Amino acid sequence: MAQASTGGPDGDSGAVDSGDGSAGADVGLGGYRQELKRTLGSFQVFAISFAFISVAVGVFATYDEVLRSSGPVGIWLWPLAAVGQTLVALVVAQFAARIPLSGSSYQWASRLGSTRTGWWFGWLTFCYLAIAVVAIDNALASQAFMPLAGIAPDEGTARVITLVVLFVQAVLAIASTRLVGWINSAAVGLEVVLVVVVAIALLVAVAVTGDGSAGNLTSRGVAAHAPGYFAVGGGLMLAMIMGLATLVGFDSAANLAEEAKDPHRSVPRAIVGSVVAAGILGMLLLIALTVAVQDLPRITAEGSPVAAIMRDRLGPSAEKGLLVAISFAFFGAGIVVMTACSRLVYAMSRDGRFPAHRVMRRVDPRTRTPVPATLLILALGCVLMVALPGAALLELITASTILPALIYGATIVLYLAVRRRLGRREGAFDLGRLELPVAGCALAWTLLALFALVTPREALVPVVVVAGLLGLGGLFFLGMLLFDRESLETEPGADTDW
Repeated sequence: MAQASTGGPDGDSGAVDSGDGSAGADVGLGGYRQELKRTLGSFQVFAISFAFISVAVGVFATYDEVLRSSGPVGIWLWPLAAVGQTLVALVVAQFAARIPLSGSSYQWASRLGSTRTGWWFGWLTFCYLAIAVVAIDNALASQAFMPLAGIAPDEGTARVITLVVLFVQAVLAIASTRLVGWINSAAVGLEVVLVVVVAIALLVAVAVTGDGSAGNLTSRGVAAHAPGYFAVGGGLMLAMIMGLATLVGFDSAANLAEEAKDPHRSVPRAIVGSVVAAGILGMLLLIALTVAVQDLPRITAEGSPVAAIMRDRLGPSAEKGLLVAISFAFFGAGIVVMTACSRLVYAMSRDGRFPAHRVMRRVDPRTRTPVPATLLILALGCVLMVALPGAALLELITASTILPALIYGATIVLYLAVRRRLGRREGAFDLGRLELPVAGCALAWTLLALFALVTPREALVPVVVVAGLLGLGGLFFLGMLLFDRESLETEPGADTDW
């Protein structure tokens, strides 16, 4: 294995103690020096991926859409999505075990495909994460915090609260990665307890009172007579959005691989384990909620069906407790996305492939966090909140559900193309002989997921938005080809055999 350089494109040199000898060596083999501090243990790494997925938040935010489009029976598309996303996670984990560098798919594609291919992976992921921060924090404000505080629905108020939340998250993310890990560990612990306790409490309430119905699990509810229910883009297919919009972001742990201890093991396990745990807990919660519904038309018409079910079955205090826990889960998910996005910006910038890269690659010597990159995510969130009207912001957020499917599909294609060139590391995560059938099934699933996301009529504008983001990236990419081709073609540690 060849020796790598100790500096990036801007000529930085010197070593910083990683706190983990073997993991620090991986950063050196990548052509970099260890600037970020390794503080994340196995559970904290798992918490990062699980907090991004945030099954309670996903169900809370999308259960109403399932009831309206397909009726309660649509919840049975959740296990299909869980199995499909687990297959994708297994492929992603194969890469994470071999190239544990900040930037995840950007690094994998750059080093195993080409630097130009890697840039596009990075751009798509950046767009997705930057939008996701705003989507999560705006949902926190409008769907959880404002109802909890008794504030009447108002878009302007929700935007102000979103800006405050973005600022607090940025301060915490800059202050300490260890602090972010603690916050997420607490959020994940609370979320797991919440899901289990709520599910059990609802089932006990149904058993004691005799209200509710197991027949809800096969009911089409208000969508019973909807035209085109089984058609392409019809009501049943629309119910896929719950699983596809929730069970994503599990690769966020890979974006913090340079801050994880023993990343060859902890990061892949976090990626796969978070999807499996979210899939099981989510199905438990969905069954309990659905069985507990007494009046399907009324609950379907509610702005927040989950909160309404809690209020009906367990009382107003339980509803308040749910909103507190959901708010904390939203906050944890938002800070994870902001942190992951800043690490991607940092990773691309130290290779000279991001706007203002000389500034964006800087790491504070005291906090060991990429401060300018984090402030950029904060600034973009503020711009989106202040500048975009409500309809445009909603379409942008909806478009962000398409981006992860594109990224995962491209990642699987990359894996199938380069898998024979990947080395094997003793003790690291490895699918062995199962890698080809798993990757093949994962690709088939991702194509199905993309089809489900883009075929409904409601998806036309989001598809156009995604095309616009690709076009914007194409302009910067063209600028690099014309004026900074060397950065685009120079790969630190290019002679390393991964």
